Amino acid sequence: MNAPHSKRVQRAWSFYDWANSVYALVISTAIFPIFYNEVTKTNVQVVRDKVLGEDVEVAIVEAFGMEFVNTELYSYAISFSLLLVALLSPLLSGIADYAGKKKFFLKVFCYLGSFACMALWWFDPAHMELSMLVLVLASMGYWSSLVFYNSYLPDIAPKEEHDSLSARGFAMGYVGSVILLVINLVMVQVFDIDARWCFLMVGLWWLGFAQITLRRLPDNPYNHTGQGKLITKGFEELRMVFWDAWNARRLWWYLVAFFVLSMGVQTVMLMAQFFGIKAIVRIDENGNEVVGMETGELIVAIILVQLIAIPGAFLFSWMAKKLGNVPSLMVAMVCWIAVCCWAFFAVHTPSEFWAAASCIGFIMGGTQSLSRSTYSKFLPETEDTTSYFSFYDVLEKYGIIIGTFSFGFIEGWTGTIRNSVLALIVFFVIALILLKVVPKEERFLAPREEVKRRRQRQKKRQRGVASE
Repeated sequence: MNAPHSKRVQRAWSFYDWANSVYALVISTAIFPIFYNEVTKTNVQVVRDKVLGEDVEVAIVEAFGMEFVNTELYSYAISFSLLLVALLSPLLSGIADYAGKKKFFLKVFCYLGSFACMALWWFDPAHMELSMLVLVLASMGYWSSLVFYNSYLPDIAPKEEHDSLSARGFAMGYVGSVILLVINLVMVQVFDIDARWCFLMVGLWWLGFAQITLRRLPDNPYNHTGQGKLITKGFEELRMVFWDAWNARRLWWYLVAFFVLSMGVQTVMLMAQFFGIKAIVRIDENGNEVVGMETGELIVAIILVQLIAIPGAFLFSWMAKKLGNVPSLMVAMVCWIAVCCWAFFAVHTPSEFWAAASCIGFIMGGTQSLSRSTYSKFLPETEDTTSYFSFYDVLEKYGIIIGTFSFGFIEGWTGTIRNSVLALIVFFVIALILLKVVPKEERFLAPREEVKRRRQRQKKRQRGVASE
């Protein structure tokens, strides 16, 4: 193995969080959603809230010959991008493990995402289909690159360091993304520079800082040199890993719990800013009630989330050492349920939104960091880390698809975004129950040694056929 557990390699790995987290904050959470909401508000209509029976105003956009609520179309675009990721990444991860292409695919999707962010400069509601395609490509680049990035964690650190290294990576991402966001805010708010310049800077930041990671991570940690029909071999690699995961009951049940957990956590990350735009009431300078937070108020909340997530990540890493990883995640689920109930029933003003955002940031940092490291620690001894992490990432993507689609559908059906929070509460309750089901110790349906021997025979057949 050519990936030593060196601090230099680990620092390079965590720097990719610094590089690509600007997409998650500036494009997914802060400036682009606000920009999108502003440029798509040209057609405002009054509709009836089917749950509360009240009249509400919504912005309608046209795309693909149909009409959508603007945030409804946005959530569908994100869901579609993640569906593509979920369909492609298992196959590509199998090829990456078999042929030693992990770093190659990390580079491809890094470049796709960063260049697509730059292309958002040309976002135009008059050409909504093409504009949303660019957004889909940016999302695909971000999420697909994480499949290959996350899979390096068990390669570059021993299991006892997975929690702390994962937390360090997320902390790097939170700090780096806040730095660029503040720069962008000064550009937009102080110097009145077009927000489109922010999208260009995100792409350049992502592309530039990712070079640190791409230069120092090992190209082929296990010296795999698969040849022949890579697509066929990729499917065979994936099939072997699937049966290994199915055989390991603790790992399998954790994946099921993580799937539901992702429906809630990632949807909050992607859609919470729209709650601030559409469900919060503020008092303007004339003393009138106005729906929607001011841009500055919303950005303050977003920065709070990022900064408070840093101690949250490290606190949950410490908690995992005391209570265990799964019990710590159960604590996080209880906190998520409480915050979502609070948001649905009692968060109506900017100050209440800031308070809720602070709680969300703290829980989010711990949940994201601990989810990744727990899965890494539960993996059996294996060289197929990319294929294993493809299951993790695919389940996360399907979870986000269900979560964001549900969020958008409920708003489109009922007429108000507040009702969408009810779906999040359901997701977190189910995730809590499933985490309780995860066995405390690993159990195998078939003896582990028998599974290892079967895999060794299959790999010999694979390589034998490839060398013919």
